[in-house]
Amino acid sequence: MEKWLLFKNTKISYTDSGKGATVVFLHGFLENKHMWNKIIPMVSKNKRVLAIDLLGHGQSGCLGYIHTMEIMAETVFAVLKSLRIRKIILIGHSMGGYVSLALAEKKPEMIKGLCLINSTANSDDTSRKTLRLRANKMAKINLSNIVRMSFINLFSEKSKCEYKAEIQNALNDALKTPLQGYIACQEGMRIRPNRLTVLKNSSFKKMFVLGKKDPVLSLKKGKQEAQETQSETVVLLGGHMSHIENANNLKAAIRAFIKLC
Repeated sequence: MEKWLLFKNTKISYTDSGKGATVVFLHGFLENKHMWNKIIPMVSKNKRVLAIDLLGHGQSGCLGYIHTMEIMAETVFAVLKSLRIRKIILIGHSMGGYVSLALAEKKPEMIKGLCLINSTANSDDTSRKTLRLRANKMAKINLSNIVRMSFINLFSEKSKCEYKAEIQNALNDALKTPLQGYIACQEGMRIRPNRLTVLKNSSFKKMFVLGKKDPVLSLKKGKQEAQETQSETVVLLGGHMSHIENANNLKAAIRAFIKLC
């Protein structure tokens, strides 16, 4: 069921379905809550499932020109508080993982499990920060071109051929991202801190889902991060967009993780 909440006079959109222990899904950059549409029916059979549009994405509004991971985590917490939810399993894709980590840092007692899909607890390196600044400059000149470039580069070359229809549908959603949302989230990701200690010091269940050919996050670094933080690891074929490139295997990984929690 589609619902919404006002957070600091900004509309936050989310879906709420199923009954049982609560699982929260957070999408990545240039995505929205509907990226989970093929996974939610499986999970909501015996769990309550929330999928939230993060600031500047989907049907949620913008809040200034810097969407820090902390302010987005506050947004997620506001939704949970309004629903009187005290314990959750968090599943975040890419930027959604960064937001999940910020929430886990702020409210560790709420978290039963945290699954990072094509995501990392590390901060951006210097080259990545430079790329984000350059992308924001280009976005002000031609937003649609930079969105297309940013989005298509998330897929492996093989996937670009095999999943043309799915990629086009997801790209159509990405192109709806407003300029303010694009810039604010890029800046928020650029300045986000390293949160490895959040995972290292946690008592909740943890899992990394990694893409073997992820062009954004290297498999080697992902495995090392999982080992350092004593997290479970699942490696899937394909690139950064596991929900499109490895939908069935991702479903199985999520199902197993939820059961583990």
